[in-house]
Amino acid sequence: MAHTKAGGSTKLGRDSASKRLGVKINHGQNVKVGQVIVRQRGTHYVPGVNVKRAGDDTLVALKSGVVQFYKKVKIHFDGNKKKMTFVKVLTK
Repeated sequence: MAHTKAGGSTKLGRDSASKRLGVKINHGQNVKVGQVIVRQRGTHYVPGVNVKRAGDDTLVALKSGVVQFYKKVKIHFDGNKKKMTFVKVLTK
């Protein structure tokens, strides 16, 4: 005898909705207070001046201004170096 009902039943087909992650406001664009700059999982982009990291690692502007992305080498406590991308907001 069959262990599962014939036809119509499947154990596949489950999929989650996309989370719409990524950069929302690019380098050189204006931003207002509280606007989301980057939606991310983990810290691919690191918050700089006038930028706050939310609980889900989203980067949010603390002041109005112009968004700037820049790379910087960060040295860890054990001497390892890693190039990281920072996000800051330049006020007018």
